[in-house]
Amino acid sequence: MQFELTASMMCADYGNLEREVRCLEEGGIDSFHIDIMDGRYVPNFAMSLNDLRYIASATEKPMDIHLMIEHPNNHISLFLQSLRKGDTVYIHPEAEYHPSTTLQSIINAGMVPGIAINPGTSVETVLEMLRIVKKVLVMSVNPGNAGQMYLPYVGKKITKLLAMKEDMDFEIYWDGACSADKILEFAPKGVKGFVLGTTLLFGKGQPYGEVLENIRALKF
Repeated sequence: MQFELTASMMCADYGNLEREVRCLEEGGIDSFHIDIMDGRYVPNFAMSLNDLRYIASATEKPMDIHLMIEHPNNHISLFLQSLRKGDTVYIHPEAEYHPSTTLQSIINAGMVPGIAINPGTSVETVLEMLRIVKKVLVMSVNPGNAGQMYLPYVGKKITKLLAMKEDMDFEIYWDGACSADKILEFAPKGVKGFVLGTTLLFGKGQPYGEVLENIRALKF
């Protein structure tokens, strides 16, 4: 079964970031997930614009930018200038007065537009944006920190989105507490990709290539 795996780089070893990028790339990761946090929209600071620029310069793999910041439209050009055409940029609709304007800026720059949906955000409140975006990042934990517990009610939200994705032409991605059992359950249902952090990829004492190979070898 084909599904995409993206590395949550806020969980990487920053003392050896060049090596981390190289080992993940050689290990077969599909893309690099960059969490940008401003300490306002979420109660944490994570990766920076400079982190994004460095990782983008160190790999040819696609970049997957998750903007957990207030009013991303105020600074969207800074992020878009640091990316290549075809990279993905997710925004949180609640963080913007007019999210469709920000999404159009992403489209105009040749990037893939996406929205991230928090556990407490209903599908109904983002319905019209589903006609604009190409990717929907479903948060299975509250945004802001790694290593959180999965919130089971998110599964029902994914079921709703799966019923809409063909008609509205978007793909669904999973972010947060991504374990093997979640991939086994949701990949066959149509979830396209999974963001891997401390639950399944980082800090396991194994080469990334072995970890990723084991994930792709899961028995469905």
